[in-house]
Amino acid sequence: MPRGLGWAAVVPLVAVGAGLLFATSAQTSRGTDLRSSGRSDMVDVVRAQDRAVRVRAAAVQQLQDEVDALTARAGPGDITVARLRAQAGKLAPLAGSQAVNGPGLSVSLNDAKRTAASLPKDFTADDIVVHQQDVQSVVNALWAGGAEAMTLQDQRVISTSAVRCVGNTLILQGRVYSPPYTIRAIGDPAAMRAALDRSEQVTIYRQYAKLLGLGYEVKTLDKTTFPAYAGSLSLLNAKSLP
Repeated sequence: MPRGLGWAAVVPLVAVGAGLLFATSAQTSRGTDLRSSGRSDMVDVVRAQDRAVRVRAAAVQQLQDEVDALTARAGPGDITVARLRAQAGKLAPLAGSQAVNGPGLSVSLNDAKRTAASLPKDFTADDIVVHQQDVQSVVNALWAGGAEAMTLQDQRVISTSAVRCVGNTLILQGRVYSPPYTIRAIGDPAAMRAALDRSEQVTIYRQYAKLLGLGYEVKTLDKTTFPAYAGSLSLLNAKSLP
């Protein structure tokens, strides 16, 4: 009895580089399992890639810091550079390229702490684990509720972020995670709670949580800080909207 509802969402996309690009992006998923069975050798490959991504992300951040410093020095004497820096500064929070802070919500999802043998009739082990569409439904609801910025686990989520699975792991932007999965969002806590309550997909997950023991916890954050997105914002297949 899978919770296999599809999803679609449109979220803001901003890329800031030598020029400025503003677009909206939509991503679609068919609700595949967040953690499906797979060969252990593939999991080992993914974990090795995770370590490599951490090193590369740190290198990207160092280079970005150097670019920012050079741009700041050039700005005062160059009107064009100064204007672009001002525009980039306004768009940076939306692009995820700047650390942000403020009040918000934290939503945690976790597998049920029970065995398949203990399940009621007509339920299977598939019903007591968190699926990809469960995470995505929470993310979509928070955006719909006016979230200004978001993280999944310890990573900043931007419009091009995509959740993938290999073996028993969640992969986000090259990093590997195990449950529980925590989504945090900065914005109006009341508005985002209301959006979670309105979401049909989140409601279905909460019903399974109540019936089978899946983890679902929502906390209000008086103030939280999100790091800047550490990856590349370059787009290979995109264009400005008129």
